[in-house]
Amino acid sequence: MRRGGKPRDGTRIPSPGLKRGVSCDSRQSSGVVSGGSWRFAVGARARQRVAAMAEAGKPRVVVVGGGIGGALLAKTMEPDADVVLLDPKDYLEITWAELRSTVEPSFAERSLIYHRDYLTTATIVTSSAVSITEHAVLTADGQSLAYDYLVVAIGHVFASAGSRTERLTEFQRDNEKIKSSESVLIIGGGPTGVELAAEIAVDYPEKKVTLVHRGSRLLDFIDQKASKKCLDWLTSKKVDVLFQQSVDLKSLSDTEKFYKTSAGETITADCHFVCIGKPLSSSWLHDTILKESLDTKGRIMVEKDLRVKGYNNIFAIGDITDIPEIKQGYLAQKHALLVAKNLKLLIKGAPPSKLATYSTGFPLAIVSLGRKEGLAQLPYLTLTGCIPGMLKSKDLFVGKTRKQMGLNA
Repeated sequence: MRRGGKPRDGTRIPSPGLKRGVSCDSRQSSGVVSGGSWRFAVGARARQRVAAMAEAGKPRVVVVGGGIGGALLAKTMEPDADVVLLDPKDYLEITWAELRSTVEPSFAERSLIYHRDYLTTATIVTSSAVSITEHAVLTADGQSLAYDYLVVAIGHVFASAGSRTERLTEFQRDNEKIKSSESVLIIGGGPTGVELAAEIAVDYPEKKVTLVHRGSRLLDFIDQKASKKCLDWLTSKKVDVLFQQSVDLKSLSDTEKFYKTSAGETITADCHFVCIGKPLSSSWLHDTILKESLDTKGRIMVEKDLRVKGYNNIFAIGDITDIPEIKQGYLAQKHALLVAKNLKLLIKGAPPSKLATYSTGFPLAIVSLGRKEGLAQLPYLTLTGCIPGMLKSKDLFVGKTRKQMGLNA
């Protein structure tokens, strides 16, 4: 029998001192940990909110993770549920705009969005999840977020700043690093490394750019024809690409200008950027009720309706899922919209058999190559140049994403 067959019973106890549409960090929380037990003070305002939500009859949906999928899900569910968004950052980052913001920091003013700017009624909790029980999510700052439905959208580990202001400063600092350098080393030939090399080559053509990749070709998630076209574009911009080599990451420093590869080659560069894959942020789930729902790679196993295997009221979306597909932002958005549809069905009392299901399609990919050009792998067709550039490279879908979140482009 599946666990979580029914939403939790009893009165909802919100995090103390929280108001809908208002963020909360550890300084505002009155939750404390004492003797291994969780104790929470609920004031008059919180009791009023409990009464109001009980009267409204809206179930509590807790979303863990404020990335592109979790943010869209929280936004979409606001009219139908008492939504709580839990995220260690106070902002949403449109991650595919990261490389453009590195060469043009002002671009980040539109791609970094305060959670409070697109969420109007949801509760925003600025903290990290440390455990999940049958009825609540426990946070690093001592809060217990009770849920009727839970959505896990935690993705990969990112060392991004906790505040939007700090993140803007990071982009400014990276940009100054590029501007003050004559040569740049990029480690990693996936989409991040390729797009950063392209952005630098276009905006700073006088810089010497070297890309080191441990694989035998770039962008190994797309077909060989598209990969070759990407390599040809980079070499036409005088980017040096070294294959089947790596750089010892432990030896890297901000002062080192000589880098030795695994093949014994020495590269001279004034600065470097590490653009390799990041691990999943699921290690903490091994000590939660979801430990049996993880595969050997730490991904959450989901059913076709994106419910976590073994649970009726817990969903997972985005990179953290075991869905066999390329992990891309637009797919996380598709997951979010499907789960929002299914949550609304469940809230209305529909049986699980009526839930919508997710199916993978042909692996589509659009890689930005500077400001005007790009590479697109479409069904039965690979394009490079201005046409895919028009699709993505000019605005990187930032305007479209902002509109989707209810904001001006």
